[in-house]
Amino acid sequence: MSFTYKRLNKDDAAVLLVDHQAGLLSLVRDIDPDKFKNNVLALADAASYFGLPTILTTSFEDGPNGPIVPELKETFPDAPFIARPGQINAWDNEDFVATGKKQLIVAGVVTEVCVAFPVLSAIEEGYEVFVITDASGTFNPMTRDAAWDRMSAAGAQLMTWFGAACELHRDWRNDIEGLGELFSNHIPDYRNLFSSYLVRRS
Repeated sequence: MSFTYKRLNKDDAAVLLVDHQAGLLSLVRDIDPDKFKNNVLALADAASYFGLPTILTTSFEDGPNGPIVPELKETFPDAPFIARPGQINAWDNEDFVATGKKQLIVAGVVTEVCVAFPVLSAIEEGYEVFVITDASGTFNPMTRDAAWDRMSAAGAQLMTWFGAACELHRDWRNDIEGLGELFSNHIPDYRNLFSSYLVRRS
């Protein structure tokens, strides 16, 4: 069976952050809440670091889902923000899909709905889709695994924010300090490693 390694390419990728809302975050139980929020913000910082076009969207903010996590708006003050009036599948909102990029990096809450629905829609339309699993959350491991299986079977690549950042960066020599700082800000153990490296260099 032949295999084509489709790598993330920072020149042809966009990030879709779907429904990281205050109310919905309270539903996430398949990952520790503090770790989950850290992963979401790490993905956001990675998108900012690599200069990736980023789209923020929320579902029915006036209802129980609540407003978007404020740190995301602070990270992307000028990014398109689509407050969907009611569409459950973000792909059904025509403003949401206008990225101009072939590759989509997607994360959201909850995994089997807010992530899976637009991911499947995007794959159907020919996009290469990369799901950031540790920046997406849901009720429990059972519903998470069912969603992962469904998306993977359709052709989505499942990744972590750390793996995606490394694949986008390609080579440490592109920017040692920048990538190291990104990792240090979100991985405590890596902060120790990188601090040691900086001391040895000085």
